[in-house]
Amino acid sequence: MIFQSIFECLDISSLLLFGFLALLLTDIVQNWRPGTFPPGPLAIPFLGNVFTGMDFKALERLAKDYGPVYSLRQGSERVVYISGYRMVKEALVNQLHSFVDRPKMPLFDDVFTGTGVGMSSGYPWKKHRKFTVSHLRYFGEGQRSLENYIRVECSYLCEAFKEEQGKPFNPQFTLTKAVSNVIASVLFGHRFEYNDGNFRKFLELDNEAIMLAGTTIAQLYNGFPSLLKYLPGPHQTINGNYKEIDLYLAGEVRKHQEEWNPEQPRDYIDMYLAEIDKLKDDPLPCFNIGSLKVSILELLEAGTETTATTLRWAMVYMMHYPDIQKKVQAEIDNVIGQSRPPAFADRPDMHYTEAVIHETQRVGNIVPLGFPKMASKEATLGGYVIPKGTIIFTNLASVLFDKNEWETPDTFNPQHFLDSEGHFRTREAFLPFSAGKRACLGEQLARMELFLFFTALLQRFTFTAVPGEMPSMQGVLGFIQSPKEFRFLAVPR
Repeated sequence: MIFQSIFECLDISSLLLFGFLALLLTDIVQNWRPGTFPPGPLAIPFLGNVFTGMDFKALERLAKDYGPVYSLRQGSERVVYISGYRMVKEALVNQLHSFVDRPKMPLFDDVFTGTGVGMSSGYPWKKHRKFTVSHLRYFGEGQRSLENYIRVECSYLCEAFKEEQGKPFNPQFTLTKAVSNVIASVLFGHRFEYNDGNFRKFLELDNEAIMLAGTTIAQLYNGFPSLLKYLPGPHQTINGNYKEIDLYLAGEVRKHQEEWNPEQPRDYIDMYLAEIDKLKDDPLPCFNIGSLKVSILELLEAGTETTATTLRWAMVYMMHYPDIQKKVQAEIDNVIGQSRPPAFADRPDMHYTEAVIHETQRVGNIVPLGFPKMASKEATLGGYVIPKGTIIFTNLASVLFDKNEWETPDTFNPQHFLDSEGHFRTREAFLPFSAGKRACLGEQLARMELFLFFTALLQRFTFTAVPGEMPSMQGVLGFIQSPKEFRFLAVPR
């Protein structure tokens, strides 16, 4: 009765003001940051820290103000960011089981149904991880080894470069197709010709989606999906691209279903179909056609974009540092010569080449923030309490450029990975593949690819800039950091 009398005395403006103040108070109460939670900049009611830069450089500046463990509010979520080698190692290695889950990502969940190994958690993740590791190991043995796939592709790639006849060309999609063919051979049972229009279209759609996924507006979609779902923006392009990719993968899966012989599995898809049949009575089903498509996409992305982008960065650095390129070629000539292609067994004898590849990964800084993780249980980090379910990002860029770990962090310097006698040395702060239980499953494959592709190309070609077109060393930041598009000359040796 009292409230009815009050509302009768209020006009529409007063009611709106009253409603706004009630919502404001609710927002403040619901998003109040406890004193035990990591600090961070003041958040705007309803919007959070939407105007705070989300790129790794802006986040590192925030770390200087708030410490190596701090938080930002994104939508209704408080997200924790971790910077610097010491604290990243504490989170991913020392507290191995605390941050192994993945948060839900509306940007991707809108299209794909099912779970794979990359973005799943709990039981589905454990089952898919075990299956994937087993399958990659299977293809790493015998005559069908991954090294054989890579060496075959190296030959095709070198021939494609040779066909350019030393003239200017953009290597981006030739490299991407070559690298992607390695994991495609495992997944689909065959490689794709470089002039295959459908496969190129797939790679272009995926590359565009990956780059757009790192934009600020696309990241905001994860915080405000209901608000932004029907508005224009990069999230709509990502959504459209992944719908086309889903159709492409559905076609590949359908062909395998039609030809499937459980007694003679040819590739990853065949073995996954067998796993679906094997676990059809599982009370917690996670192997199904939707999950198969997600798994294929995750493995294609993980096995393509980062490695191909690293090789493009290597070309950029070799053009900027021709003396380093000459030293790599001298080592190739000394250890391998020109009469046979490189083999992975040559790697232990090629200390300088290994150092250059590692320094390319460090300075190239391909995945600056890694993949988001979520606290699988309550944890304490840097003196702060991280509640179960909290999303965290580890700033891998802050590790790769940590001034306390690298002698000249902002300079391309292969000596970072060489000891006083010129022998290759590992560095604990070298974490381009992340670390812990969520470290990249394809790390060994990527290392093999980088060594074999890089040495095969420099064995046969010298990379030089087109006159007046020296490629920039400033990256283009999406979900990954890639070089700006460039043309160059691959001059036969």
